[in-house]
Amino acid sequence: MRRQKRNVSSGRLVVRRVMAPLFASTLLVSTLAGPGFAQRFGGNSCVDNCEGHRAGYQWAEENGIQSEDDCSGNSSSFEEGCRTYVEDSGRGAEYDDDGNEIDE
Repeated sequence: MRRQKRNVSSGRLVVRRVMAPLFASTLLVSTLAGPGFAQRFGGNSCVDNCEGHRAGYQWAEENGIQSEDDCSGNSSSFEEGCRTYVEDSGRGAEYDDDGNEIDE
Protein backbone atom coordinates (compact mmCIF):
# COMPACT_ATOMS: atom_id res chain seq x y z
CA MET A 1 0.00 0.00 0.00
CA ARG A 2 2.79 2.43 0.84
CA ARG A 3 4.48 1.69 -2.44
CA GLN A 4 1.33 2.60 -4.32
CA LYS A 5 1.10 5.98 -2.56
CA ARG A 6 4.72 6.65 -3.33
CA ASN A 7 4.18 5.97 -7.03
CA VAL A 8 1.17 8.22 -7.13
CA SER A 9 3.07 10.92 -5.27
CA SER A 10 6.11 10.70 -7.55
CA GLY A 11 3.79 10.70 -10.55
CA ARG A 12 2.28 13.97 -9.37
CA LEU A 13 5.75 15.43 -8.96
CA VAL A 14 6.67 14.48 -12.53
CA VAL A 15 3.46 16.02 -13.83
CA ARG A 16 4.14 19.23 -11.91
CA ARG A 17 7.72 19.43 -13.16
CA VAL A 18 6.64 18.96 -16.75
CA MET A 19 3.38 20.88 -16.76
CA ALA A 20 4.50 24.02 -14.92
CA PRO A 21 7.17 25.04 -17.47
CA LEU A 22 4.90 23.99 -20.33
CA PHE A 23 2.08 26.15 -19.00
CA ALA A 24 4.42 29.10 -18.43
CA SER A 25 5.83 28.79 -21.96
CA THR A 26 2.36 28.62 -23.49
CA LEU A 27 1.25 31.66 -21.53
CA LEU A 28 4.32 33.63 -22.58
CA VAL A 29 3.94 32.76 -26.26
CA SER A 30 0.23 33.59 -26.31
CA THR A 31 0.91 36.90 -24.58
CA LEU A 32 3.63 37.91 -27.03
CA ALA A 33 1.86 36.65 -30.14
CA GLY A 34 -1.58 37.96 -29.31
CA PRO A 35 -3.12 41.08 -30.75
CA GLY A 36 -2.80 42.84 -27.44
CA PHE A 37 0.62 44.27 -28.16
CA ALA A 38 0.87 48.05 -27.93
CA GLN A 39 1.00 49.63 -31.35
CA ARG A 40 2.58 53.03 -31.84
CA PHE A 41 2.22 55.58 -34.62
CA GLY A 42 4.69 58.44 -34.82
CA GLY A 43 5.79 57.65 -31.28
CA ASN A 44 2.23 57.87 -29.95
CA SER A 45 0.46 54.91 -28.33
CA CYS A 46 -2.54 53.57 -30.21
CA VAL A 47 -5.55 52.67 -28.07
CA ASP A 48 -7.11 50.33 -30.62
CA ASN A 49 -5.40 49.77 -33.96
CA CYS A 50 -4.03 53.17 -35.02
CA GLU A 51 -6.96 53.92 -37.34
CA GLY A 52 -7.44 57.38 -35.81
CA HIS A 53 -3.75 58.18 -36.24
CA ARG A 54 -3.87 56.99 -39.82
CA ALA A 55 -6.95 59.13 -40.54
CA GLY A 56 -5.35 62.23 -39.02
CA TYR A 57 -2.15 61.68 -40.98
CA GLN A 58 -4.04 61.19 -44.25
CA TRP A 59 -6.21 64.26 -43.63
CA ALA A 60 -3.12 66.40 -43.00
CA GLU A 61 -1.50 65.01 -46.14
CA GLU A 62 -4.59 65.64 -48.30
CA ASN A 63 -4.95 69.19 -46.95
CA GLY A 64 -1.27 70.14 -47.05
CA ILE A 65 -1.12 70.88 -43.32
CA GLN A 66 2.23 72.42 -42.34
CA SER A 67 1.63 73.57 -38.77
CA GLU A 68 0.65 71.58 -35.69
CA ASP A 69 -1.65 74.48 -34.82
CA ASP A 70 -3.90 73.34 -37.67
CA CYS A 71 -4.20 69.82 -36.25
CA SER A 72 -7.52 69.91 -34.46
CA GLY A 73 -10.06 67.14 -34.59
CA ASN A 74 -12.60 65.16 -32.66
CA SER A 75 -10.09 62.73 -31.12
CA SER A 76 -6.60 62.84 -29.70
CA SER A 77 -5.47 60.03 -32.01
CA PHE A 78 -6.60 62.02 -35.07
CA GLU A 79 -4.70 65.08 -33.81
CA GLU A 80 -1.60 62.98 -33.08
CA GLY A 81 -1.74 61.52 -36.58
CA CYS A 82 -1.96 65.02 -38.03
CA ARG A 83 1.00 66.19 -35.93
CA THR A 84 2.95 63.13 -37.04
CA TYR A 85 2.43 64.21 -40.65
CA VAL A 86 3.70 67.73 -39.85
CA GLU A 87 6.77 66.28 -38.12
CA ASP A 88 7.49 63.54 -40.69
CA SER A 89 5.55 63.84 -43.94
CA GLY A 90 7.53 61.03 -45.54
CA ARG A 91 6.68 58.21 -43.12
CA GLY A 92 3.32 57.33 -44.71
CA ALA A 93 0.08 56.34 -43.01
CA GLU A 94 -0.20 52.65 -43.87
CA TYR A 95 2.05 51.20 -41.15
CA ASP A 96 2.61 51.59 -37.43
CA ASP A 97 6.06 52.29 -36.00
CA ASP A 98 6.94 48.57 -36.06
CA GLY A 99 6.03 48.18 -39.74
CA ASN A 100 2.69 46.42 -39.14
CA GLU A 101 -0.04 47.32 -41.60
CA ILE A 102 -2.89 49.38 -40.15
CA ASP A 103 -6.29 47.99 -41.13
CA GLU A 104 -8.88 50.40 -42.49
